[in-house]
Amino acid sequence: MGSLRRYAYGKIEDLLNSGQLRPGQLVSQRELVEATGATLGSVREAIPRFEAEGLLVTVPKKGLMVPSLDVAFVREAYQLRRMIELSALRQAARRIPREQIEEWRVWHEAKEIAVQESTGGIARSLIDQVQRYDWAMHAEIVAALGNRLVDNVYRVTAIKIRMAVQSRLQVTGDNAARILKEHRAILDPLAQGDVEVATRALERHIDNSMTIALGGTVT
Repeated sequence: MGSLRRYAYGKIEDLLNSGQLRPGQLVSQRELVEATGATLGSVREAIPRFEAEGLLVTVPKKGLMVPSLDVAFVREAYQLRRMIELSALRQAARRIPREQIEEWRVWHEAKEIAVQESTGGIARSLIDQVQRYDWAMHAEIVAALGNRLVDNVYRVTAIKIRMAVQSRLQVTGDNAARILKEHRAILDPLAQGDVEVATRALERHIDNSMTIALGGTVT
């Protein structure tokens, strides 16, 4: 993929991940150019890949539409996510350097303290950091499988989950502490080489995410 097309693809992917493009929304190529800062040519070159991945649909004479995704899809997507991530975690314990895992653990520990000390409300910048770190860390765990096909399936599925239930899954000031705590429950034992405990914690984390995605609450 050329650099301009790669840039356009990444920027449009960000719009889908962040909820700036929502299921059922129609958007023109010109609007994508304005929203991404990419060239019209690179946007046009990126669109076929989004269509192939089921992330955008061309509607004749109207533009591009973000597809709607139902509850059945969300359940199936989480089942797929569970299969991939639980399998990947065992590989991650062997393939990801302990220094990297410890870096993740220390980062979460520091952000937990920052959240606790945010008595006047958690800054938007801190929330955004946690959100991006969340996505990147899970993707790196999956990448430990060393399987590019699985990487792409996981990435597209994750984007679709965010598209389907964006408002419920976003990191907010109310749930940042819980997410960081759940990640620590995975990373602390993983740093000590206890894959079984880390796996159970990851399973709980995914289950909690699915519960929230489907409109439920966790304590």
